[in-house]
Amino acid sequence: MTPRSWEGWVERYRAQGYRVIAPAWPGIDGEVEDIRRNPSRTAGVGLREVIARYEEVIRDLGEAPVIMGHSFGGAVTQVLLDRGLGRAGVAIDSAPVKGVLPLPYSTLKSAFPVLGHPTRRNKAVPLTPRQFHYGFTNTLSEEESAAVYERYHVPGSARVLFQGAFANFNPRAATKVDFRNERRAPLLFIADEADHIVPPTLNRANRRLYRKSPAVTEYREFPGPSHFIVGQDGWQEVADYALAWAAHHAYGRG
Repeated sequence: MTPRSWEGWVERYRAQGYRVIAPAWPGIDGEVEDIRRNPSRTAGVGLREVIARYEEVIRDLGEAPVIMGHSFGGAVTQVLLDRGLGRAGVAIDSAPVKGVLPLPYSTLKSAFPVLGHPTRRNKAVPLTPRQFHYGFTNTLSEEESAAVYERYHVPGSARVLFQGAFANFNPRAATKVDFRNERRAPLLFIADEADHIVPPTLNRANRRLYRKSPAVTEYREFPGPSHFIVGQDGWQEVADYALAWAAHHAYGRG
């Protein structure tokens, strides 16, 4: 997905007086429809390039922001906090960083359309509406899922998924973090009960790896939503909780 998937959050937070930016990953800056016509722009983009893009954006801000990320954006959020960036972070349905071991069946099934074809690892790979429905929007009807697919789905970089999936076999993985980092800013994991791509077991396992750090690390699980927690009915509750938590820990508000 592109930053369009954050459209509701951006508007909601700006209405409360916050400066909100939602920069795109390398290769997917632009409109969804344009990217679909020319998906090759995302081919070969890896996690190091994604992380570098956000580190550059944050360092240019002049002040430490709250960082929020969804799915692989949650893993990127963890890496950025570990590097001393941001005053608080919220990782929503976070893809696992290096060291997280569980591999639930639904995660493997969701990833198979990409990981099942190693020759495509440096290509931009689309999901079919059926694959998207299983992975992203499994709690929605087929008609509702089709509408989400039409508005938000773009072919994604297969390289990112391969790097994430095999991080535990790579000593220099892009998603490697220091779980004992005591200077890390507060981090909140948000999970949802029905997520097929990142079930709560993954987020709970990820959080446990931080248990020896004195830095604030908290977890909240919402019942019901799919992986599309940032946009399906009820997203406002999730957005408000994330902002209230972040404002409290980053600015001492609330």
